[in-house]
Amino acid sequence: MASRREVAELAGVSEATVSRVLNGVGPIREETRRKVLEASERLGYVPSALARSFARSKSGNLGVVLPYVPKAHLFSAYFFSEMLSGIGSKARDNGLDLLVMFQAAGETMNYTDLFRRQKIDSCIILGARHDQDELAAIQQLDREGHPFCIMNQHFAGESFTEVDADHVEGSRLAIRHLTDQGYRNIAFLNGPDIYSNSQDRLEGVRMGLHEAGMELEPSLLFEGNYSRRSGIDAASSIAERLHEIDAVFAANDRMAIGVMHGLRERGVRIEDFPAFVGYDDSDAAEMAVPALSSVRVPFFEMGELAVSKLIQDSHGAVDAKTAVSATDYHPNVIFDTPRTLLPTELIVRASSQRQGRI
Repeated sequence: MASRREVAELAGVSEATVSRVLNGVGPIREETRRKVLEASERLGYVPSALARSFARSKSGNLGVVLPYVPKAHLFSAYFFSEMLSGIGSKARDNGLDLLVMFQAAGETMNYTDLFRRQKIDSCIILGARHDQDELAAIQQLDREGHPFCIMNQHFAGESFTEVDADHVEGSRLAIRHLTDQGYRNIAFLNGPDIYSNSQDRLEGVRMGLHEAGMELEPSLLFEGNYSRRSGIDAASSIAERLHEIDAVFAANDRMAIGVMHGLRERGVRIEDFPAFVGYDDSDAAEMAVPALSSVRVPFFEMGELAVSKLIQDSHGAVDAKTAVSATDYHPNVIFDTPRTLLPTELIVRASSQRQGRI
């Protein structure tokens, strides 16, 4: 069967234009419409009923809301770039346009207003925080029945559609990897507890230590903000205690690499580093010196799944071909409607191996 891309190439237009013509969305020049219809007929292309019904909604836009993070280049952050890539890939496959929006500094996004002004038909929220204003805004969105999905954040006691990763298990695996090799004094550099994934990571750390017959030492618990700079700042405290700290687990790779950088700035030789495990398995993990062990998070697949769930939740699975299941993304996925957790995986490299460390 022909693809939308082939129709676009034959008609000499973009794939988005093909989608608009075939779904009757927006103003289209008659000449363009004729070219697309002729190309579609010639190639025998028929868009899916599900994508067609979704695209015929008010605007044809899928909104993606990003948080306000001062002095941060969000699109260069692995966390956001991978999720946005997954969202964009699945949206493109279904003929949807993305409208990316940033929250204003110090303000809570008025999500419902985006729908009332018909700017978007559905919404994916990235970087949500667990504070009362944010929760109230999302609760209003839910009460009004607008389709939305929250990624990488969990609001306990609510029935929001959420896509997340199993951060409890990911952190547990990281700690058990360290304790199985005999590391006992493990420092944990976490993110702010306004994010549920920070709380999940802490729970996983406690579980991993408990399984090894240990407890988390409060003096070895540090907090950053998921930035490389916060890892560099934490390095000063860790450097002062290198005589007792033999391993460091950081809640993301940026902070882990920041600690490494901070230790080098303070004259600590690489061969004298504690063991390190990061989180996310970003591209930078492999390039770190020593190469950084890290918990792999399927951010791209999470983005794809969020879009798929919105399409299914809005229109229902019309047949077996369009039905969306978390098991499409991993056979052992934890599936708990409306919240879906995708599995994490520990990738072991030189930074955490006794025999492999430099």
